[in-house]
Amino acid sequence: MKQVVQNYKSGELAVLDVPVPGCKPGGVLVRSAYSLISTGTELMKVSEAGMSMLGKARSRPDQVAKVMQSVATNGVPATYRKVMGKLDSYTPLGYSLCGVVEQVGTGIDDVKVGDLVACAGNEHALHAELNWVPKNLYAPVPEGLAPRHAAFGTVGSIAMQGVRQGEPQLGEVALVIGLGLIGQLVAQLLTASGVRVVGVDPDPVRCELAERLGAAACGDPASAAVEVAVAELTGGHGVDQVYLAAGGASNQPVELAARLCRDRGRVVDIGKCRLDLPWNAYYEKELDVRFSRSYGPGRYDPEYELEGRDYPIGYVRWTERRNLACFLDLLARGGVDVEPLVSHIADFDDAVETYQRLKDGDLKAVAVLFRYPEQKEEAGEAEAPAVTVPTVNRRSGGASTPARSAKAPVRLAFVGAGNYATSMLLPHLAQRDGVELSTVVTTTALSAANAQRKFGFAEATTDLDAVLGDTSIDAVFVVTRHSSHAELTRKALLAGKTVFVEKPLALTEDELAGVLAAVEESGNDRLQVGFNRRFAPLLQEARKRFGTRTGPASLRYLINAGRLQHGSWYLQQGTEGSRFAGEGGHFIDTASWLLEADPVSVYAVATSGNEDLQVVLRYPDGSTATISYVTTGAAGFPKETLDLVADGKVLRLDDFVRASVYSRKRWVSSRLPKARDKGQSAELAAFIKAVRTGGPMPVPLESLVATTSATLAVQAGLVGGAPVTLASAR
Repeated sequence: MKQVVQNYKSGELAVLDVPVPGCKPGGVLVRSAYSLISTGTELMKVSEAGMSMLGKARSRPDQVAKVMQSVATNGVPATYRKVMGKLDSYTPLGYSLCGVVEQVGTGIDDVKVGDLVACAGNEHALHAELNWVPKNLYAPVPEGLAPRHAAFGTVGSIAMQGVRQGEPQLGEVALVIGLGLIGQLVAQLLTASGVRVVGVDPDPVRCELAERLGAAACGDPASAAVEVAVAELTGGHGVDQVYLAAGGASNQPVELAARLCRDRGRVVDIGKCRLDLPWNAYYEKELDVRFSRSYGPGRYDPEYELEGRDYPIGYVRWTERRNLACFLDLLARGGVDVEPLVSHIADFDDAVETYQRLKDGDLKAVAVLFRYPEQKEEAGEAEAPAVTVPTVNRRSGGASTPARSAKAPVRLAFVGAGNYATSMLLPHLAQRDGVELSTVVTTTALSAANAQRKFGFAEATTDLDAVLGDTSIDAVFVVTRHSSHAELTRKALLAGKTVFVEKPLALTEDELAGVLAAVEESGNDRLQVGFNRRFAPLLQEARKRFGTRTGPASLRYLINAGRLQHGSWYLQQGTEGSRFAGEGGHFIDTASWLLEADPVSVYAVATSGNEDLQVVLRYPDGSTATISYVTTGAAGFPKETLDLVADGKVLRLDDFVRASVYSRKRWVSSRLPKARDKGQSAELAAFIKAVRTGGPMPVPLESLVATTSATLAVQAGLVGGAPVTLASAR
C-alpha cells in the first residue's frame, strides 16, 4: 500500500510503498476514502523538517533536554546513534480521515466490514491507503453524511474540546483569535451553542468566510473594527471567553485576549502560540487561563487509546470518542457546515506536490482533502489465533540444528523494529560478514519500511506467519513490547527457529511455562535472551583479573534507574509488567554470571509506593547478591555501579566506563573514551556463531530459565513479604 511520509532530518516528503498493517485485536483495519490535511499542525511539522539542525534544536528545546540526559546516561556515541536513527527515519503525516472498515479484529462488535467510520490519531488515522485503528479512536459515520465531510471528525473534536473548556453559555460573546481550520470550526460550534462570535485574523478572506458561516463580526487584529464590535456586543464589558486558535511566535494573541476580555473572563489556548502572559493585565482582570488538550479526555492515555478502556460516562461525559461521535452528529444534522472550508481536493498520488504548494504558498487553503482510489468491495474478517499453553514437562537434551552450509550467510528475521532494535542491535548486525538481514516484520507498516531502508532488509512485512513459515530463515529476533515476548518466542520455537528474544523472556510463570512447553513439544531449545552485560568486554576483563575464589562472595549492584517520562509504555504495568519485571533480569543474570551459579532464593522489599526495590539473592555456596533498583536518585549519578567482595579481593565496576580489582596487586582499567560497551556486539557475535556452527547457545537454557524465575519471584516476594525459594536450576 502507499503512505505519505517525511524524513525529519532531510525534510524529504514521499509517497512510500509500505506493508499493509496487521489487523490486531481491539481495532479495525480501515481503507481510507478521504483524509484531511491539517494546514496548521502538519504544515508546522513540514516546515520544521526543512530547518537546519540548529533550527530544529531551537524549535524543540524539550527534545534537546532529553538528548542531554541520554548523553549523561548512555554516552555520546550511543545517544548519537539513537538521535540520528530517529531523525533519519520516515515519519507519518495525518491524523483525521474517513474510510471503510475492511477487517474487524477480535473484541470489536460495534462495526462490521463495509461500515463507514471516521478515525482519529496521529499514529492511526494517517495519510495512508490502509490504517489499523483501535476502538476508542473511531466512530461510525451517521447515515447520509458524506465521507469527505466525515474526514473532518478529528479536527472537529479538537475544536469541540476547546469550546467545552470555555464553558460557553447562551447569550455570551466570545472572541476567536485565528481563523484557520480550527478557528473556523470553533466559531461555528460557538454559534451553534447560542454564543455570538467576534473573529480575529489578518487574512480578510478568512474573516469573510467566518462571517458567512455565522460570526457576528471579524477583522484584522490591528484594526479598530474588532474592538468596536466587541464594545457594541458586550456593552463595553468585554467578551466572556477568548479562544486562542492562532500559531506562531508573536505574543500579540495573548495581549489582545487580555485587552478584550471582561473581568474574570476565560482564555482558552487551543493552538500553539506564544504565551508570555502580561502579568498585570491578567492579574488585574483575574483572568482564568485554560488549556485544551487535543481531542478530549483519553488523549495520551494508552489504556484508553490502545487498550480500549472507556471512562464511565457518569464521571467523564465527553471523551475523545464521544466528542468524535458528537461532531459527526452535528455535521449530519447541519449544525456545522464544513463544505465551505474545503479549499482543495487532491488525489492521494499528488500528495507531495500538494504539500509543497501549501508550504510555498502557491495553494492558500483552510482545509485540503486527499481523495483515495475507489475502495475494494469485498473484505474478509480477521481473527487472532487462539493461544494454547501446554503443560510444562521439559524434555532433557535439545534440538539438533538443521544442517547448513558453513559458507552460507546466516539469514535473520526481526520481529519488531523499535528504538532498541534500531540503535543497539541492528547497527551491529547490518555490517557483519556472513549475516543477511532477510525480513523485518512489525505491526505498523512504516516502522518496517524504515528498518528496511536503513539496514538493508530484503523484505518488510506485517505478516508474522509468513516469516515463521519461511524455511530459509535461520534465526528470529523478538524485539517487541514485553507483553508479547513469551508468545512470539513460543511460536518461533515451534516453527523450528533459533530465537533471540530481548529481555524479559516472560512476565508470568504461566508465560514461562508456555515457552518451556514449546521446547518440550518441538525439541527445539535454541534460545537466547538478551542478557548482554555478561558479554561486556570491561566486565569480562575485570572478572578475569579477579580470578577464581574459594569462599562465598558478597555482591552489591546499584541501579540508578531514574524516573520514566510520562507516557512511556514501560508505565503500562497492567499489560507490560513492572519496570523490574521488564529489565531486572539484566542485573540478576550479571550477578549469577559473576557468582557462577543460579540463585536458590529471592527476598524483596520496597519503599512506600514500590518506587525503590531491594532484592537479595542467595546462592548455593552461601554467596549473596543485593540489587538496589532505585528510581529516586539523582540524574547525574552513574546508572550502574557494582562491587564484588570475596577472598580478600574487591571487584568494582563504574557504569561500564571504568573497572578496578583490589587484591595483592591493584588493577584499574583505562577510562573508556567512547560509549559504554554493555556487551551487545559481543553477545550478537556469540549468538551468530552458535547459529552458524550449530554449537551450544551462548547461555544455557537452564540459566535463562533460572534468571527469569528469579525475576518473577521478586513480585511474589513483595506481595508475600517473605523469601521465595526457587527450584534448583543445576
